Amino acid sequence: MPEFRTRDPLSPEFWDERFDRAFTPWDMGGVPQRLQHYIAEWQGAQPSVLIPGCGSAYELVAMCEAGWDATAIDFSPAAVAQGQATAGPWSARVQQADFFSWQPARPLDLVYERAFLCAMPPAMWPQVAARWAELLPSGATLAGYFFCGDKPKGPPFGIARERLLQLLEPYFHLKAEESVADSLSVFEGQEYWFEWQRR
Repeated sequence: MPEFRTRDPLSPEFWDERFDRAFTPWDMGGVPQRLQHYIAEWQGAQPSVLIPGCGSAYELVAMCEAGWDATAIDFSPAAVAQGQATAGPWSARVQQADFFSWQPARPLDLVYERAFLCAMPPAMWPQVAARWAELLPSGATLAGYFFCGDKPKGPPFGIARERLLQLLEPYFHLKAEESVADSLSVFEGQEYWFEWQRR
């Protein structure tokens, strides 16, 4: 593992350094299988979607190809540059922004989660959950991948399933839960697909 100067994952420089040095073990290099199926399940609908902490933004491309109104944000300039390069014709949809202050142009139908919550130290999780709830109107969806491992040191920081339920149930109703077959090694055996509906 390379030596890094920045140790605070709440700092954009932490992620800049890792993207600049191509140390991104959370990066799948493509679109996860369950998300591909999930996009197809919307059957031609064109939801308004936010992808926070988008990194390389592969998922944005898949969503835009399906006609979705998707926006990907990251607070790391290096991540945004890489995401814009990946997004090609949709590069303008990859924006440098702070998740906690970004505002959608129109109401969101969906927030897609993948390796964002687990990038945050546990002390930040209640703020993330509250912000998801703030961004999503009643009936909208929070869906994606959650790292339910017992890993207090990170990132990635694992969250026990019971704690995840406690965190989200005040705002969301759990609709679906599945194990993940194509996880990266950093998440293998501890990654789950969840779908939550805003109360």
